[in-house]
Order: sequence, then structure tokens, then C-alpha cells
Amino acid sequence: MLESLSDRYAHKIKTPEQLRDILGPMPRAKRAIMCHGVFDVVHPGHLRHLIYAKGKADILIASVTADRHITKGLHRPHVPQDLRALNLAAFELIDYVVIDPNATPIENIRIIQPDFLAKGYEYTANGLPPKTAEEAEVLRSYGGDIIFTPGDIVYSSSKLINLKAPDLKLEKLQIFMERQGTTFDDLRRTLDALAGHRLHVVGDTIVDSYTNCTMIGGQTKTPTMSVLFESRTDYVGGAGIVAKHCRAAGAHVTFSTVLGNDSYRDFVIDDLRGAGIDVKATIDKGRPTVNKNAVVVGGYRLLKIDTLDNSSISDGILAAMTSTVRNTAADGVIYADFRHGIFNRRTIPSFIDAIPEGAYRVADSQVASRWGNITEFKGFDLITPNEREARFALADQDSGIRPLASQLYDQARCKLLILKLGERGVLTCNSTDHESLDSFFVIDSFVENLVDPVGAGDALLAYSTLAMLAGKDETQAAILGSMAAGCECEFDGNVPITPDHVHARLDAVEKQMNYAS
Repeated sequence: MLESLSDRYAHKIKTPEQLRDILGPMPRAKRAIMCHGVFDVVHPGHLRHLIYAKGKADILIASVTADRHITKGLHRPHVPQDLRALNLAAFELIDYVVIDPNATPIENIRIIQPDFLAKGYEYTANGLPPKTAEEAEVLRSYGGDIIFTPGDIVYSSSKLINLKAPDLKLEKLQIFMERQGTTFDDLRRTLDALAGHRLHVVGDTIVDSYTNCTMIGGQTKTPTMSVLFESRTDYVGGAGIVAKHCRAAGAHVTFSTVLGNDSYRDFVIDDLRGAGIDVKATIDKGRPTVNKNAVVVGGYRLLKIDTLDNSSISDGILAAMTSTVRNTAADGVIYADFRHGIFNRRTIPSFIDAIPEGAYRVADSQVASRWGNITEFKGFDLITPNEREARFALADQDSGIRPLASQLYDQARCKLLILKLGERGVLTCNSTDHESLDSFFVIDSFVENLVDPVGAGDALLAYSTLAMLAGKDETQAAILGSMAAGCECEFDGNVPITPDHVHARLDAVEKQMNYAS
């Protein structure tokens, strides 16, 4: 159905300059009226407004606020600008649709010069607001005017959306892929081309342990829970699982890390070498191998016991590690920072200087419970923080997602930002021209059956990096990375994601999309 809509109605979506040429100069034989709004959800109030406006002129233009300038709610809009424009174009009474890249419709009014601008009656309740007065002044400058539509019934898009956010992930993906000229076969070709690239992953290794227990009860005199031990499973996590994802995808992987002089050292080295990874482990006798042990009861994480030392690595270890980075041939270098001693303000400049010339530079700084800042990795090709880490880096808890991404992109001076939004998917920023209509794109989560979200970002990091090396296409990197993350969420513990997993998800999504259309 969406493909049919695109074929039939996309021709009605115009630029301001195209509309100016179509309408011609005033006075006109056919009068034009423009309605401006977000139209995140087109509700009966919108329809009454549009129908009334159409009755006052020959040509009805619907002007849509671009995604970047929608500030109601941190994660609005739920429907991206291209799909909102297409929705409106499908209405018979609307003649043309324009996506406004500006914060207000003032500039588009100057360019298009509609005979009338239709405003809701609520804008006259307490006198004209300053912005509406400015719109009226621009209209009068060339002979236009404002028409106020009746306001006997008022609906709120925000209230309707807050009842339940719309599930449009397939529609959003399809229109995004169409706009970028990307097909599922393109994605499959890139996925098949991941193998053979040389990656050097550097970062903190974490042994993630799951201690499964059964609840027995509690003490009567103290607030102490009693559990019965059943089993324990250890996984290589942190930067180690990033290396394993890359290797599972077919890359030739060198992994540099710091381990303690303990039993976990052998476990990590044996596990990674067993996966075919070239391990360059520096043994620090003054710290333990990082272990995070989750006590799980009835499927719930009851308690987490961490064994670690977050103090900075010594100058000697720093020199040895940077020398390894400098002298290891690699198509790409991934710095997977979990803030357990390897990366900090003192060491990061040395690590950056050590990256071989021409290598694709990637950084991820996971600081959920520690101090760290992704913007310290300046000038990288790709960074993949989550929303919390972005807000932490910018000391900004209030901005909407797009302004937040804009600030982070500029401060980090990166080429590609994939901002992880948890269950809401990812937002990608790839240009300093944040006013451009295509400087951002959102991809919804591909999780079908959530089991364990831990480690999803590591899978995204690995597959997005390899996709950029293989296809040099930001659209494909974001989609394939998101699909790998979705696959990881459906396993308990850190399980390396293979191309077969992602191929299966691609097939399933394409089948769903074809069925929906």
C-alpha cells in the first residue's frame, strides 16, 4: 500500500520554489491557501481545518514542519517528515504539500506567496500571538491575508499520540529506503561483503557472569534474601564481545586489551583465540580482570556484583598498547571504551595519534555508571553513543533528540553519528548542515522477541563499522547495525551475531513489508 501511495501521490510534494513557479505572480486566476502544521497524526480537527480552508480558495497547500523543528516531547515526531507529507498528499482535497525546513513558515510564505494562510480559531483567543502577527505582516506585504478557521471542536495530536505511539516501523523503513535508493538486495550484497576486512579492536574486556538461583525466602530478623545456587555461566563481554561480533561477521580481528593475572585471564584468552581472534593481551598484575556477576532469580536480575579497578593504566602499558595499534595493519580501528582504565582524558590523545593513517576510526564510550565522554574521541569517522551517554557528554537533559544529536555531532566533529535510543531504535546524523531535510534519519528497533537487551549496542557497533568498510553507505550501515542489535536482544547473554542471523532478519522484514503492501 505504501508503494502505491508513493507512486500515486509523491508528485504532489513540492519545494517552495516549485510552488512559486506553479502558482505564478499575484493577482492570480486561481487563488491559493496554505495550512501549516506538524500533522504527526491527522485527526478530525485537522480535516475540518483543511476542508474549511479548501472552501476559501482554489488551491490548497499543506505545509509540514520538518522533523528537526518539532519540540513537543523529546522523541517527537513519531511519523517522519517524508511519511507525514505522503499522508497529506493522499488526501484528494489537498493539491500540494511542502516540507518546511525552517522553524516557522515565514520564509516559505515569502517564497510561495499564497493568497491566504489558514490559521485555527484558537490563535485569536487572546489577540494575535507574536509569530502569527509576523506571518500577517509578511502576507500583507504582497497583498495576502490570514483566514481563521472555525474552532468549535479542538483536538490534540499530542494527547492522541500519548494514548499509544503509532507502530509504523515498516512504513518508515520503506519510505526511508526508497528515498535513499536502497533495496534489500543492496543490503544483502553489503552483508555478504563484510568478510575479509581487517579490524583492530581496542578496549576493556569484561567477563559477564550469570549466576542462576532459586528464591528460598528471607530472614525474619534482617532484610536478607536467601537464594539457592543452581548454575553459573561466564561470557566474554565489553570490548571482547565487539571483537567476537566482528570475527563472527567474517573480519580478520586483532584485539588489544588489559587483563588481570587471574583465572579469568586464561578464560578470556582461550575463548577469543578459540573464536579465531588474534589476542594482544597486556597482563597487569595490579588489577583484576573485570568481572560483572549478575545474580538471576526467576528471570530477574536480583543483584550485580562487580570486581574491578577503574584506575588508569600505567605509562608503560599505554606505550605498549599504542605501539601495537600503530604497528598493526588495519582497515579500521574500533576503540570500545567501557571506562575501566584503558581510556581516559590522559590516554585518549595517545591512542588517537597511534591510529594508522587511512584506517577507518570508530569509537564507542559506554559510561552508564562511570565517568566518561564520547566527545573526547574527536574527529572520528563513526561514533555510537546512546542517549544517556550523549546527554552526559553535553550536560543536557532537556533538549529534544535532534537538537541533542546536532550538538553532539558538532562537538565530536565526527563524520557519522548513530545515536542509540534503546527500544525506539537509532537516530543517525551525517551532516553539519542540521537544517537540511535529510541530515537526520531514524530507524526503529528490529527486536521481535526481547530476551536480553544487554550487548545490543556492541552488535550495532561491529556491524555498522564493517558495513561502512564494505559498502561505504551510511544508510546500509545504520540498517544492518540495527538489525544485528535486534538479533542480539533475542539471546540471553553475549552471543556473537553472524551474517546468517542478519540475513534471516532481512528476509523476515522484507516479507512483512511485502505482505503489508
